[in-house]
Amino acid sequence: MPLKSNFNDKQIQILEVAETLFAEKGFDGTSIRNIAKVAKINIAMVSYYFGSKERLLESLIVYRTSDLKNQLENLLLEDLEPIEKINKLIALYINRINSNRGIYRILHYEFTSKKREQNLQAFSELKKGNLKSLETIIEEGQKKGIFRKDVIIPLITPTILGTFFHFHMNKPFFENLLNLKTEDLYNNYIKTNLTKHIQQTIKALLIYES
Repeated sequence: MPLKSNFNDKQIQILEVAETLFAEKGFDGTSIRNIAKVAKINIAMVSYYFGSKERLLESLIVYRTSDLKNQLENLLLEDLEPIEKINKLIALYINRINSNRGIYRILHYEFTSKKREQNLQAFSELKKGNLKSLETIIEEGQKKGIFRKDVIIPLITPTILGTFFHFHMNKPFFENLLNLKTEDLYNNYIKTNLTKHIQQTIKALLIYES
């Protein structure tokens, strides 16, 4: 899988245009021709760099997520208690998703069918890698007798992401309810209050009741 640093300026321009169009029009509703037109380049150049629309999406996933993979790998090596690692992992996830809403909206709302999943190896590998990092931290906590043994680890990630996406998909409701009148107030609420709420929720699932 290529790394983010392997893309040149022209490829990055194409990827960022594609991300905007995929988020606005959906994957099926966006053509290579659309991408080339908005990027003001020849269609042949898109095909030259990426081959197909599916491969372009795979490259987009790598471009937006490869540094998250590195951050998670570094987190595993930090000298922290397991619950502190979980809290940092959640903060990383939420910050990353909120900063790159376009690609995550594409991934989590458009690419749930088996046909697409099979064609998107990069997305599948990303999810497996993220789950492996989570498993490593939880298993460390279980060995120390801190975390419950009956935790269903694959359901932890949907709990984190599901809470964020519900909040974001109901943005106007929560902006009004919580008096978040500006984009800065909204983003700060996610970074602090929502992240803390998710951390408390996951902690309650992991820690033995006292």
